[in-house]
Amino acid sequence: MQHHPSEPPPAAPAGTALTQGLKGRQITMISIGGVIGAGLFVGSSTAVATAGPAVLISFLLAAALVVLVMQMLGEMAVAQPDTGSFSTYADRALGRWAGFSIGWLYWWFYILVIPIEAIAAGEVIASLTSLPSWIPALAMIVLLAGSNLLAVRNYGEFEYWFALLKVVAIVAFLVLGVLAVLGLLPGSDTHGVSHLWSDGGFLPKGGTAVLAGLLTAMFSFQGSEIVTIAAAESEEPKKNIKKAVRAVVWRLGLFYIGSILIVVCLVPWNSADLAASGSYQAVLERMNIPGAGRIMDVVLVVAVSSCLNSAVYTASRMVFSLAGRGDAPAAFARTSRHGVPRNAVVASTVIGIAAVIANYLLPSVFSYLIASSGAIALMMYLVIALTQYATRRKGGQPRDVRMWGFPYLTLATIAFIAGVLVLMAVLPGHRLELWLSLGLAAVLVTVGVVRQRKDAVGKDSARATDSAAGEPSPPTTASRL
Repeated sequence: MQHHPSEPPPAAPAGTALTQGLKGRQITMISIGGVIGAGLFVGSSTAVATAGPAVLISFLLAAALVVLVMQMLGEMAVAQPDTGSFSTYADRALGRWAGFSIGWLYWWFYILVIPIEAIAAGEVIASLTSLPSWIPALAMIVLLAGSNLLAVRNYGEFEYWFALLKVVAIVAFLVLGVLAVLGLLPGSDTHGVSHLWSDGGFLPKGGTAVLAGLLTAMFSFQGSEIVTIAAAESEEPKKNIKKAVRAVVWRLGLFYIGSILIVVCLVPWNSADLAASGSYQAVLERMNIPGAGRIMDVVLVVAVSSCLNSAVYTASRMVFSLAGRGDAPAAFARTSRHGVPRNAVVASTVIGIAAVIANYLLPSVFSYLIASSGAIALMMYLVIALTQYATRRKGGQPRDVRMWGFPYLTLATIAFIAGVLVLMAVLPGHRLELWLSLGLAAVLVTVGVVRQRKDAVGKDSARATDSAAGEPSPPTTASRL
């Protein structure tokens, strides 16, 4: 019999329980690597081209939002670690419809991350070999899905080394960048900070461009929340979540803001090099670093492999959690003797592979699939904020991690996210993403509301039957929502 957690679920029986196989060092690297992907190394050039040097403001605003959201999520996750993370917390605080819909939206988001990262890796590998890009793309998915099928420690170990290599690459870039800015890097063709204002000013496209850059910056930060999902499979989940939440500020500040600052100082924001090769490579080439292109190829393969690895893991754990609550097929809640939800991993991987095939056979369909996930990150942030607000209003008093300035900062965050969603509706380049995402969300919310009502009716009927038989019955799910 499946359990729906209006209250904390009982201990899972054998065959439906995850293991606590992740180590503290792995959780730390998962928390660091979660937000470092191709979006930083290459995609950030789009944000720079959109807003110019003022993209720094875009990234500062996006980082501030993610820090606030992670503090709210950390407050709930430390109090009650759960593999379903914000989906489970929304289920308890807002109702089954909320946990159901945001859980499936999040699963869909990461299902689409699998082909995106695999295709990116395939193209890089294809450029280095004579293979068609679809072959390394599919091989990458199979390889990393296979590591996820063995034991959670395999995912953790892969992600540890992937994240470590990304951190080494970023730190090396920052060191070289600082030396170049100061004019201390031999052979560099660029130095100083004049590009911050000399190419049309700090705001070459006006304040509206800063808001447009904000959207690109915000989606680059997606992945911070993965640590609250992974920590549930570690020996000390509360300790690991607290450590990860504290690390968010310096991680976002050092890696993202620091990197973007180096880019806009050393390369004109309107340079053709940014659009052609990406932000990191454009800077390295102006520093005259030998083999800059090949170095970035290796870094990109590592970065997208890391994101693909995390996508398989995250999608499988979310659908596992949904199944445990009766909101997904029961088969997805079963685990192997190593505590791995293999059915969930296989199903998520197969759908990801189907999306890769669709990209090559039906590229127009694939583009619409990708657009349907364009606003899901914002929806997730909004649900986290609403859930934390509802949880605290019901009387929950966290002890270890607490949201700053509650309820004012929580309400300000909700208003800010709503404003960004409105911005997506206004800006032509993001309207399709918004409406497709909202359409998918509307369908899932409708299904979730129907399921919640059926659940309430069923329990009311059971209570009436028990009362007629003279037996007391517990409160219904609906009475606690």
